[in-house]
This record gives sequence, structure tokens and C-alpha cells, in this order.
Amino acid sequence: MILSPWIRNLARYLALIYVAVLVIVPVGLILWRTFAPGLPAFFASIGTPAAISALQLSLLVVAIVVPLNVLFGIPTALVLARNKFRGKSMLQAVIDLPFAVSPVVVGVALILLWGSAGLFGFVENNLGFKIIFGLPGIVLASIFVTVPFVIREVEPVLHEIGTDQEEAAATLGSSWWQTFWRVTLPSIRWGLTYGIVLTIARTLGEFGAVIMVSSNLPGTSQTLTLLVADRYNRGTADSVYGAYAISTLLMAVAVIVLVVQVILDRRRTKADQ
Repeated sequence: MILSPWIRNLARYLALIYVAVLVIVPVGLILWRTFAPGLPAFFASIGTPAAISALQLSLLVVAIVVPLNVLFGIPTALVLARNKFRGKSMLQAVIDLPFAVSPVVVGVALILLWGSAGLFGFVENNLGFKIIFGLPGIVLASIFVTVPFVIREVEPVLHEIGTDQEEAAATLGSSWWQTFWRVTLPSIRWGLTYGIVLTIARTLGEFGAVIMVSSNLPGTSQTLTLLVADRYNRGTADSVYGAYAISTLLMAVAVIVLVVQVILDRRRTKADQ
């Protein structure tokens, strides 16, 4: 489609205005509110016991969620890429369900399943193992919303590389584990790493599902996103500033994730060439 110069310029300016209003201005306001009092105030706000505890809990959840998603995501991607079976389309749809379902609904579903009055309530009532309003509930909610990332990044790579190398390794006497470790895993490393990066970003930024299954107690079960909401809802000047500071910290993590994504995209492109 050929457009006249003035239409191209108009479209360009509209796009810039759109991005500026929806992204640049809000982010800029948060940064301005954060750093206007100075760096000492910022570091003091993110260095409080509640902030440090929230950061530790968020990192702990990431440290649990990422290995579990990798452990189950790679086999699932292999099954989907290497096999044809009845119900495959249904499984594909179920994997994409977290993209469509509201995180709040996820939290409600987990409460109905694992709460003290839920289907598996005996786990808490009889065994004394608390899932909802504890760390396990936060982990389950985070896993649910991040399930698709590793699978959806690895599966296309498996389709692309095919099975020739794996079959050749098997012909030469390699066991299935040797074939996976020396052939399959190196071939999917960029897709896997990209999926891990997305999982980390979503886990750190998740709010809706986590707040439903967390007691939201500072220093106990409060993640960084919950801490932002808690500080902002208090309404005092110091607490609102604390919300800005933690938001800036989360945005810094998001920027790091974006940089890593760009680097991985470039390396994956070079590897494909």
C-alpha cells in the first residue's frame, strides 16, 4: 500500500503521541515522583524491612516457579512437537488458557480447590499444610499464569529443528538422555532461555492472582507488587512515596528483562543464520 507523505507523517506522529500518552508520560511521572526527593530517600524506601522481605519473597517465588516450569514445560513441548494424538488441540487450548483467564479468576479457582473449605481442603484441615494464604498458594498462582511461556517458546524451535539430529544420535547408539542432553537441549537453548526470561518477568509482576491467595502480611506473605498496592492504599505521603519507589524498582527489573530479550533475539537470529 502506497501512502502519501503527509499521511505517513500523520501516522508517525499519531503513533508517537499514542505511545507517549500511554507509556512514556505515566512512567516519567513515576520516575519524577520517585527521584524528586533525592536518591537517599529512594534507597531508604526500598531498604526498609518490609521492602527487603517483599523482595526476598518475590525472588524465592521466582526460584521455585522457574525450575518447575522448565521441568514440566520442556517435556510438554516435546510431546506436542513430536507426537500426534487425540486431544492434542484441546491440550494446546488448555495451555493457552492463562492468557485468556483473568488472574483474579485464577485466584478464586485455587481457593475453591485448595482452601480450607475447598475440594482438597483436607490437606490443610487434616495434614496441617497451609496452601492458600501462604507461600504454596503464591507459587501455585504464579505457576498457573506462567505455564505457557516455556512451552510456547520451546515448541516452535522443536518444530524448526526437526528430528533428523535426534534420529542420527539414536542410530549411533546414544540413549534418550544422551540424545536430549547433547542434541535437543543445545538446540532449544535460546528458546528455553527466552521462555525463562518471560517467566521471571511475569512472576515478579503478577498481582491479581497472588493477592487472592496471599494473606498480604508485610514481612510474611507480601510480594513486591502487593507491597506497592499496600503502600499506595495507606494514603499517607510517606507510604505513597514508598509505592513510587518500589514501582521504580519493578520497572528497573522490567528494563533489564527487555534488554535480555533484545540480546537473546539477536543471538537467536545469528544462530539461525
